[in-house]
Amino acid sequence: MIKVITGLRRSGKSFLLFTLFVEHLRSQGITDEQIIAINLEDRDNAGLRDADKLYQEIRSRMSVPGMKYYVLLDELQYAIKKEDLKRNDRPLPVYDLLNSLIHMKNVDTYVTGSNSRFLSKDVMTEFRGRGWPIHVQPLVFSEFFEAHKGDFHTALEEYLMYGGLPFTISLKNHEDKAQYLSKVFDEVYIKDIKERYDIRNSDGMEELISIIGSSVGSLTNPQRISKTFRSVQRNLSEPTISDYLQYLQDAFLIQKADRYDVKGRKYIGTPSKYYFSDLGIRNVCLNFRQQEKSHLMENAIFNELVYRGYNIDVGVVPVNVTENGKHLKKQYEVDFVANSFSRRYYIQSALNVDTAEKLAQEQRSLINIPDGFKRVIVTENTYTPWHTEEGTLVIGLKDFLLENNSLEL
Repeated sequence: MIKVITGLRRSGKSFLLFTLFVEHLRSQGITDEQIIAINLEDRDNAGLRDADKLYQEIRSRMSVPGMKYYVLLDELQYAIKKEDLKRNDRPLPVYDLLNSLIHMKNVDTYVTGSNSRFLSKDVMTEFRGRGWPIHVQPLVFSEFFEAHKGDFHTALEEYLMYGGLPFTISLKNHEDKAQYLSKVFDEVYIKDIKERYDIRNSDGMEELISIIGSSVGSLTNPQRISKTFRSVQRNLSEPTISDYLQYLQDAFLIQKADRYDVKGRKYIGTPSKYYFSDLGIRNVCLNFRQQEKSHLMENAIFNELVYRGYNIDVGVVPVNVTENGKHLKKQYEVDFVANSFSRRYYIQSALNVDTAEKLAQEQRSLINIPDGFKRVIVTENTYTPWHTEEGTLVIGLKDFLLENNSLEL
């Protein structure tokens, strides 16, 4: 199989492949001659960003017949030409390259990339079970906390502010961290998206990211976003917004959570919620304004659930109520419906449930769910996990983030 390592730029894919994995190979007795490592992001390898030339380079370095070779290709999307994307009459040349490597019994192939559309999605489709996806996220809080070596509250404040891109941990002050994140955001993420999709209205793209950053945890869709643009005397059409949102998801900057009718067991469609793969990027695109703890905490919980392998939806619970003698149908929301095979959890994110009224509010949707899957409320408090009279687990953010089996407490 081709191992396809995907993820946000600067999240550690290259370090995983070119440092950790190469060290592992050498420890197993693999020689450097057997390791064909090519970083296509490197300007020195610009001439190899053509699939045919790249293939010729790889074959030229397989000098010993029958020897086992390990081919490591970094940022493979650089070998995909824009003109090839516009053609539907044949596979992309880079896929011909990968297909050729698959059929060489003495070759083990690993590729990294920062675009889900051209790698993880297309490779899985193109090779029908011959591709193995490996997704690398920025550090989740437990990893960040281990490297931080400070107390929990200090580490959490830094994590919610600067996120989990590994290099930020080595920087010591706000100015350096903010400058690094700003540079990565402008010169890597935005530049990469603009060049790949020929985006002329880069201001509109950046404004859209700011709008999504401001609305973390809130339902939205292209129509609502378009109205927001018009309210500030700017125009960005709904189709363009839809395209931009997909580009941001393909680049792993944001992730989408669709609405799911828990009782009807069906997806509803728009509006949806969007979360940032890294909180530092979310914050730098807003110039570190709008630091609402509830939004940041909800985004951190979402990323933790993704890290643990769950597919995440936004739950909708239809309930019939009577108010002032009138029969009404209301929809209550569950922040996260986390699914993994036969497991499911209904999870609410709340700063606190310190009063009976607040606890009732957070449980309102949970107690109206008709099935027997576990219900959980995650709060900022650090008290011992406990269960309500209705059977809901209430757990502090510290235990949730640092205990791998926290949902089973």
